[in-house]
Amino acid sequence: MNDSLDALHFTGTVWRPPHEALSVLLQVTVGCTHHACKFCGLYGDLRFRVSPMAEIDADLQIIARWQPQARRVFLVGANPFVLSYERLVQLADRIRDRLPKVQTIGMFARVDDIARKTDAELRELRARGFTGLSIGTETGDDPTLLRMNKGTTAAEILFQSRRLDDAGIEYYFTYMTGLAGAGNGERAARATAELFNRTHPFLIGVVSLTVFPDTVLGREVQAGLFREAGELERLDELRTLLERLEIPVTIDAHTVSNAVPLFGRLPEDRTRLLRELDMAQAVSDERDLAAYRRSIEHL
Repeated sequence: MNDSLDALHFTGTVWRPPHEALSVLLQVTVGCTHHACKFCGLYGDLRFRVSPMAEIDADLQIIARWQPQARRVFLVGANPFVLSYERLVQLADRIRDRLPKVQTIGMFARVDDIARKTDAELRELRARGFTGLSIGTETGDDPTLLRMNKGTTAAEILFQSRRLDDAGIEYYFTYMTGLAGAGNGERAARATAELFNRTHPFLIGVVSLTVFPDTVLGREVQAGLFREAGELERLDELRTLLERLEIPVTIDAHTVSNAVPLFGRLPEDRTRLLRELDMAQAVSDERDLAAYRRSIEHL
């Protein structure tokens, strides 16, 4: 068997959250089970599939040779937490066999993936090292969740997050400025803060909607069915969210989609973060920020 790094089984573009930069990446699924969010073009024409265990074993053999001291593994795929409890347990066992120093295992998860696990299964998965689930919440605003075909509601996000809390599983949320469309950012930020304040995410990753022509939303923009929020409006939206969040949480807005990058911890860094937003708005021109958005070719 060719056990070079080139032999690792990755299909398409590999996505991981910024905070997983030091994690070992292991593909266990390909594509997304939902694959219907109007704004998303990350997985193109890929159909969801589960990686054969033979591929996973081969990759673990390679990783064990090159990174035997690995402490964290991030399972690659749009939402590997959709896998059955039994499959996840099997994966944990295989990972520990090859990488005995691994302490935790993370991945992307949809809210309905969590709903498919019993409370007892969630607790057992945590005991086996599964923690740090990255959940693409995007917003807590129900009209926007429905409009963008996210396949979940604010109430479901709240209920499943509390089940993760009870199981001791750490989780991370995303918030997407501009997703509610022009004129609706304030409403979305207020609704999201109200929801998030009832949960316990360790981190909120902030991104900003970037519409690409090969998405459903891109076609709706061309047809005049969706009007994008301006860049300064998005900064106002983010300011509202930061002002209204009452929970202790890390804010990470360091992605290419953010024209104004921010990073800090609430509540201790709130004043600094708001000051940085104010300074950006004072010196930023809508046209320049919009030009930056248009220059983004790929996330």
